[in-house]
Order: sequence, then structure tokens, then C-alpha cells
Amino acid sequence: MAKTMTASQMTDGQIDNVCAKLRDALRKHREEISSKAAQAALGVDNIGMMMFAPFREQADKFTEMIIREVEVDYDIPLEEAIHATKRAEYLNGEVVATMPRNGKGKKRVKVCFFPLRAYKSVDEVDAMLAERGLKPDPYALAQVNKEDPVFADERPNGTQWKDERGRHCYVDFSRWDDGRGVDCYRDESGWSDGWWIGGVPASG
Repeated sequence: MAKTMTASQMTDGQIDNVCAKLRDALRKHREEISSKAAQAALGVDNIGMMMFAPFREQADKFTEMIIREVEVDYDIPLEEAIHATKRAEYLNGEVVATMPRNGKGKKRVKVCFFPLRAYKSVDEVDAMLAERGLKPDPYALAQVNKEDPVFADERPNGTQWKDERGRHCYVDFSRWDDGRGVDCYRDESGWSDGWWIGGVPASG
């Protein structure tokens, strides 16, 4: 089952954690701010909300995120990962061969999807993935859509990466009038609203 982040309020423990991280950062950089300057900054009207604003901006990036956990076999051929989804295939073989692998062997990975609410260029999508600490993993997306073919019916999804020449490539899974399909091409035109972009934690 998908695990969706909801809009339930922050817990006291999370608030304490935020405060602890801010405290640690202030102590680490205390030599960079004089006592006089710090006291003056503390006297600025609404300073608490000013410090809260960037945290809220970061948290907003994870709103509506859907998370799936799947086991991915990174040793299988690239084409096999796509064939296993049993969808109509619209592929450029040269582009399929550029798909990045997230290591070797079988791994259980967390796949995160976030929605686009407006057209986004490929550069903007690159930035959105990076802001959320995610990297593209076409293998993982293929596994999600293999295990749950209905997922892309309501949430057409995909991801993108760059080939060795710096050109953007993509794979996407969706359903149109002629049935379920998977596309993999090279394209710089961007993504329209309604798509869900997927990735795995960059630290994984």
C-alpha cells in the first residue's frame, strides 16, 4: 500500500527536534556572530516567524508526497525491467541504455512521488528532485508500476536523467485511450501539470 504524507499537525517531539537542530547550528557558528549583533537580531519584530518561514518552505516540498517501498533487481537487463511492466512500449533503445542504475544486486528501496501542479521545465524538475533529496531511478519506478499497474492510471508518473552528453532523457508510465503504456525517449520540452515525478533518496 502507498504511504501518503498527510497534513496532520507537527508533534511536540518534531518541534523539539527542530529547535535542537537550530540550537546546534547556532552553537556551531557562534563565533561568526557577535553578542551585540545577536541581541539586536533578537529584538527584531516577528523574528520567530522569520526563522520559521524557511523551515515551512522546506516542509511544503514534501506535502502530498506518496511513498512506495519495492524490491528492485539492478542486475537484470534494462529492457527486462521495462518489459516486466507488461505495458505497450514506445521506446528509443539508445535512450533505454542510458538509464542509471542504483547500484547492483537486489535492494529494497523507497520510491517517492510528488505531483506537478503546473508546467515545469526539465531544469526545474532537476531542481525539484534535488530539493527533496531525491535522484532518478528508472528501475525503481518500473518496479512500482509492475507491482501496481493501476497506479499510473490515476497518477501518470515518470522521471528524468541526463546522458553522458548532458541531454535529458525520461521514462514515463501512463494510461491513454489505447491502454497502458511506457515511454522512454530523449526530450528537453519539460513536463505538463498532472504528472507525478518519482525518485529515490539520494543518500540511499
